[in-house]
Amino acid sequence: MPASSSGSTPDASVTTRSHTRSRAQIGMDAPRVIVETHLAGGLPGTTLVGLPATAVREARDRVRSALQNCGFDYPRGKVIINLAPADLAKEGGRFDLAIAISILRATGQITPEAPRTFDYEFLGELSLNGELRYTRGCLCAALHLDAGDRLVVPWANLAEARLARDQILPVGHLQDVVNLLRMAPAERDLEPTPPSVGTAVDPAARPQVADPIIGQSAAKRAIAVAAVGGHHLLLIGPPGAGKSLLSRRLPLLLPSLDTRRAMEVAAVYSAAGLSLENPSEPPIRDPHHSASMTAMVGGGSQPRPGEISLAHQGVLFLDELPHFKPSVLDALREPLENRRIAIARATGQVAFPANFQLIAAMNPCPAGLTCEQGTCRCRPDQVQRYQSRISGPLLDRVDLHVGVPEVPGRLLLEGLPPEAEAHSIREQIAKARRIQITRQRCFNSELPVRALERLVTLDAGARRMLDRAMERYRLSARGLHRVLRVARSIADLESAEGGESTQVGLPHLAEALSYRGMEWSGKGAAH
Repeated sequence: MPASSSGSTPDASVTTRSHTRSRAQIGMDAPRVIVETHLAGGLPGTTLVGLPATAVREARDRVRSALQNCGFDYPRGKVIINLAPADLAKEGGRFDLAIAISILRATGQITPEAPRTFDYEFLGELSLNGELRYTRGCLCAALHLDAGDRLVVPWANLAEARLARDQILPVGHLQDVVNLLRMAPAERDLEPTPPSVGTAVDPAARPQVADPIIGQSAAKRAIAVAAVGGHHLLLIGPPGAGKSLLSRRLPLLLPSLDTRRAMEVAAVYSAAGLSLENPSEPPIRDPHHSASMTAMVGGGSQPRPGEISLAHQGVLFLDELPHFKPSVLDALREPLENRRIAIARATGQVAFPANFQLIAAMNPCPAGLTCEQGTCRCRPDQVQRYQSRISGPLLDRVDLHVGVPEVPGRLLLEGLPPEAEAHSIREQIAKARRIQITRQRCFNSELPVRALERLVTLDAGARRMLDRAMERYRLSARGLHRVLRVARSIADLESAEGGESTQVGLPHLAEALSYRGMEWSGKGAAH
């Protein structure tokens, strides 16, 4: 039961203080915030200091209503609430619960002598009747807990918070938190009753591709190679050839994420205020070509992850690639190389992980359905202008450039092909990935140059072929290393198929070079 009002309104000459702990959200980081409450008496009023944003300042009204509607007394004198450290910007409603507990402790409605109260950290937004709502970044806060501490979060955040540790207490209502702190230590293993109305954010449904793919054996092979090593892939062909269908099939071929990678993905979505239906499945992001720079790379006054970070450990699919703004496409260059994105603001820099696999699709020219090889209505300058929207440095970072020709009508009329081989391909890809992790603790696309020199040894014939290809295709040093990584993935896929360790040889190198043989000129892209 709530404490009497005598404990909530101290004498004007008495100073009552208390403090609780919470967590802010700065990118993927969750710095600790100490919520201090000072009841100094005097004229009624609540002052909230510590660099609070508008949503934090509004916590005064939310907390007052929540306490009163739960039957607790709100101090009738002067209340000063400090969010320390003072130079750290605070935003959102995440501090509501910590402020409410701090006030209850300061007024004696929760005794300061409650057992190990300071070992708890509180995170959650309060409704006016005391229910706790979904709060962004709970998993990030859980990952920063000290040993022995416990994090009290809204029940709606249970799924993501439980991914981090078992030291998580999910609650649905402010009264549950008060009852929890009043329990004897031996009774605190009991979990509070979940709220009657769920407040979790609806998870975004993963796209499921069930349509079979007719023909396109070369493109299917390229997708399998890309899935094995985590390589970036660009599909080029006329409309209706199956580029989008092939691209959306790739995430379904990827094996489930291990615990560490699933935790990274869930933390990014938690920082963005989104939830995942299944964190162990590689995410796929499919932004429209009208996406802005901020939507793609992240940002805002309080930076949040963008599409490239939401695709971390998964696939970023960009359909109709030339229709994206060139500035947006060029912003992908650094994340493709560094596998992270750093967003600089006047108040500091925030970094998000961005280890994604880029899958893109485009037409060879802007003519659309009227465009056929040899009879294209597009002028060379139109084709060149269309293709030049994709910069050379971005293309150089894409490992596989694959042509997707139009499917002959006779194949379409023969009926749908059997899809039984999809399961075996998925098993081979998973086995090839296990080979890489066992051998080098990373995927082939992440191999550093020194490790690449050790794992890819070429004989004299392969070196001669590579020398001629570098001159013909004008491969940069980056392009050369990417060819060698793809060759290593092709050899690993062969090992998964045959069950024996395979060294990189001339056939593997020839196939890897074929994926860099796309001609980019004013006359169209073709092999």
